[in-house]
Amino acid sequence: MVTLDRLANVLSGYGIRLRLGSVPRSTRLRSVVIHGADQDPMEAGDVLLGIGARSVPEVVEWAVSAGAVVALFRGGAETEHEPDIDGVAVLVVDPAVAWSELAAVVYGLVLEGRETEAGRGPTDLFALADSVADAVGGAVTIEDRRCRVLAYSKPKQHLDPAGVETILGREMPPWLRALFDARGVFAHLAASDEPLFVAPDAERGVTGRMVVAVRVGRQLLGSIWVSCPAPLRGARRTALADGARTVALHLLRSRASADLERQVEADLVIRLLEGAADAATVASRLGLAPENLRVIALRDRSAHERHAALLLIFERATTGFGWSRSTRSALVGDTVYTVLPADSAAAARRWVGELQAALPVGMTLAAGVSGLARATELASARREADECMALHEARPAAAAPPAYDESWDEILLQRLRTAGLSGRTPARGPVSELRRYDRVHSTQYVATLRAWLQAQGDSAQASAQLGVHENTVRNRLRKMAEVTDLGLDDPRKRLAMMIELAVADTD
Repeated sequence: MVTLDRLANVLSGYGIRLRLGSVPRSTRLRSVVIHGADQDPMEAGDVLLGIGARSVPEVVEWAVSAGAVVALFRGGAETEHEPDIDGVAVLVVDPAVAWSELAAVVYGLVLEGRETEAGRGPTDLFALADSVADAVGGAVTIEDRRCRVLAYSKPKQHLDPAGVETILGREMPPWLRALFDARGVFAHLAASDEPLFVAPDAERGVTGRMVVAVRVGRQLLGSIWVSCPAPLRGARRTALADGARTVALHLLRSRASADLERQVEADLVIRLLEGAADAATVASRLGLAPENLRVIALRDRSAHERHAALLLIFERATTGFGWSRSTRSALVGDTVYTVLPADSAAAARRWVGELQAALPVGMTLAAGVSGLARATELASARREADECMALHEARPAAAAPPAYDESWDEILLQRLRTAGLSGRTPARGPVSELRRYDRVHSTQYVATLRAWLQAQGDSAQASAQLGVHENTVRNRLRKMAEVTDLGLDDPRKRLAMMIELAVADTD
């Protein structure tokens, strides 16, 4: 089950546009019906696939007779000026998207949405790779458009070193990618659906390969690579082309399922971060324990296209289906938040390190880790994570992400500095008077007071810190008492001065 808003948002990535209709986007969709131009509706359904419809009025008529509130129609720019239709939302399909591809994603979203929310992932892509390998007679790898390995077949023959490196590294190595790019392989994949034979390179130990694009409509989703000494011909070449279409349908449904699952997950995580009254129940729905949780705040600190970088971070953080990963994440504003079960800050840092390793070279994360929290305390933990991330952004990129357990003192002082910058520190008092006296007479009274307070009244330790003689410290203290009433015998006044000096630590 899915809403019209969700269906329209997912399908918009495949050339489908919501053009007409006054149906609320919150409308829930539970069933799909296919209706051809030469037949009556066989059954009722919420979503109608208008295969064969010749106009918007015709597909709307079919939808009304089928009791559908959404109709999909193949049309072009001529639908731009069609009038709105009451009671039926019309989704206009790009002519480049096949009905079979469209049906796959619609059925996956509408009919399998409930299973996806419960944690069910897509069917086995590795089994599909095995099936293609059996049909073409060679080892197969299926890769996404960034040349990352999605699946590979069981080894039926010896792989060349490049193939082994690709599988072990889970992506095509840069040198091999550069070789194929120089030969025009990727330009061919971007423009053509025809299989291409890539000749071997004996000098680098690369055997021959056959590659074909995996595409939905005009959108390139990935590619299939087959190890073979010579070009595939006849039935084997046909099997590779057919396999590409099957993989495209699979990736299309997988993407739709992942997109829906991520949205459901993100909505629940946001409720936790906002302090939902039923936080324990929400955590249970997410498969999280009610305690020993940490919030990790993530942001890219290096990219110029920050929005694209955030989406990539969110994608990598949510890779995997159902309970195959322990984290739960949401993208809120310009930050990715991840809730992680972790007793120690070290475990959270390891997770951040693994995420950083999965990102492209050049992307550097700024991250902050909250203290341990219960599910009912995640709103406070979010603030801790934000403040720790701000500390990390002020440190060198190679520094470890701060955790609130270890950095609470810096967080407290930063909060006080923020209050000070808003004009809430005293404009008068002993510290302010000493600061003015230093500016006029070029003395070092404020620095001396800070060192003495940090040394808890030990003049010898304070003098060592300042690099002066112990008697110099005592002499300065006597002269400071002539300038203002320090009240060093009062522990409350000593504490107040320590706080003010720590907040304004630029002296």
